Amino acid sequence: MKDSQCIFCNLGKDKEIIAENELAIAFYDGFPVNPGHALIIPKRHVASYFDLSMDECTAMQALLKVVQTKVEERFHPDGYNIGVNVNAAAGQSVFHVHMHLIPRFLGDVDNPKGGVRGVIPSKQKY
Repeated sequence: MKDSQCIFCNLGKDKEIIAENELAIAFYDGFPVNPGHALIIPKRHVASYFDLSMDECTAMQALLKVVQTKVEERFHPDGYNIGVNVNAAAGQSVFHVHMHLIPRFLGDVDNPKGGVRGVIPSKQKY
């Protein structure tokens, strides 16, 4: 079911769709962290990743592989971060599930060690 207020339920015609399947769609992030930053979302309006059906999870994972291949060919990154924010405490600001595929490039940060652990900066270094 679509939410008329949800920006992901109402994608603009200007969004470059990377790939889609029956249950999910992928497009480039409107506020990219790095070139090629992509989002993969379920077509059904669902706020939490943990409320997705197993079929929706599988569909999103299938698109993740397709999108990674296309991003690799177009942007040639040196690595990737993959993540999903669940609820406001974890930084979710659009309450429609979205998986980030963030291409990483050598030198884009001083020290990338710890990767996604950087969501809590004091715990990133170990």
